Amino acid sequence: MVLIQNFLPLFAYTLFFNQRAALADDSVPESELTIVGTWSSKSNTVFTGSGFYDPVDELLIEPDLPGISYSFTDDGYFEEALYQVAGNAKDHHCPTAVLIFQHGTYRELDNGTLVLEPYDVDGRQLLSQPCEDKGISTYSRYNQTEVFRNYEVSLNTYHGRIQLQLYASDGVKQPPLYLAYRPPNMLPTIVLNPTAASDEAQATATGASAKIKRSLENRYRTNAVKESSLNYTLWWWLGAILMGAGSTIYFLY
Repeated sequence: MVLIQNFLPLFAYTLFFNQRAALADDSVPESELTIVGTWSSKSNTVFTGSGFYDPVDELLIEPDLPGISYSFTDDGYFEEALYQVAGNAKDHHCPTAVLIFQHGTYRELDNGTLVLEPYDVDGRQLLSQPCEDKGISTYSRYNQTEVFRNYEVSLNTYHGRIQLQLYASDGVKQPPLYLAYRPPNMLPTIVLNPTAASDEAQATATGASAKIKRSLENRYRTNAVKESSLNYTLWWWLGAILMGAGSTIYFLY
């Protein structure tokens, strides 16, 4: 038996402050501060890719908690996964929930504005209004071009994560998004569910789209690398608790 008294609190504090000091110098390579990647909101439960939308069976998959995720490639493609829940002021038993999937192309204007232009045949929306729809959610096509006045990519030194800050078309600051995967975790960037009414669909329906769908049988495999979601505030709380307890810890072996 080895007795270690009051060592772990000191270790936790030292590690915490060393990590914060390392992050404080903002020494992130400029190449890392790019919009390319998969970004997710604070809930860290909503991500683009096949875990949110299954294009083979055309199913939207409800995450554990509401949130937003965007993915961007370096050659001009984007994907969006959105899960939002809104309360009902008249009856708190009747919240409205919506899941939205879109993907397509994006472009950055000279003034820094981002324009996201989805494939109009691929967007999907699942709307749930339990006190109005009698428990039967409405599943429909969805197509909405999005415009962000500008954006910023920076290192959030408090959380130790790369952050994407989007600004709506009217300049309103949106909830921050944090880098989750790089390269991005996305579905294939072509039209996935073409219709006969679409000229673009005619070009893809006979070949690439069918092959892509077959390849999605392995849809949970990805070469994207999950970024660390470690919150450095945890080290502070750990140290504070252990210092307050004046810990004596026994290790048995």
